[in-house]
Amino acid sequence: MVKHSRRFSTVAEKVDLEKNYEPKEAMELLKEVSTAKFDETVELHIRTNVDPRHADQMIRGVCRLPHGLGKVIRVVVFAGSEGAEEARAAGADFVGEDDLIEKIEAGWDDFEVGLATPQIMPKIGKLGRILGRKGLMPNPRSGTMVQAQDMARAVEEAKGGRTEYRTDRTAIIHSSVGKVSFTADQLVDNLASLASAIVRERPDSLKGPFFRSAYITSTMGPSVSLDLPTLMALESSD
Repeated sequence: MVKHSRRFSTVAEKVDLEKNYEPKEAMELLKEVSTAKFDETVELHIRTNVDPRHADQMIRGVCRLPHGLGKVIRVVVFAGSEGAEEARAAGADFVGEDDLIEKIEAGWDDFEVGLATPQIMPKIGKLGRILGRKGLMPNPRSGTMVQAQDMARAVEEAKGGRTEYRTDRTAIIHSSVGKVSFTADQLVDNLASLASAIVRERPDSLKGPFFRSAYITSTMGPSVSLDLPTLMALESSD
């Protein structure tokens, strides 16, 4: 049995474990029970009915959040003559090809988002074993393989705040929706964008309901159960 601190136990008592909260009420409660001395991340966890063993039921994507993630995002762009200048002009933190590849092979990974042009993908393929397990490897499915003419937009979106989501081996989707310092309305806006994006990814082969349960939590706080019909009815402001 997991032992929690006295602080955690005290704030957790404010959460009704038998209740499924509507998003706005849930965010207000989460802010109230998040008492750590740092700005905690707000996370969404959705248990789905997909079968991760089937490739056509894997859920994976990227969503732009209207209020960002509340943190500095460092962006690496792998690009040659096409896309490099666009990336620099848009504010990418690191742009290059061979020099970046060598730096990463030496152990450097001080960034949060990796982007690449299609032309450079064969060259960085060997980085998959290093960056793949960290979720930093550019790939078409996550929208991080970008045509040169779209690179400026991709960099701006990445630095402005985008969150990735994917099902794990137990069919649960984990993602971030902001910080507890955000207002409840900002968190609901971000949640709406993320939930809408995930709902659009429902596999055609899936039988029955898409979501089984959904919770929000902060880094050090208790989980708050969300009302599924209300969550799935949220409309993105995008």
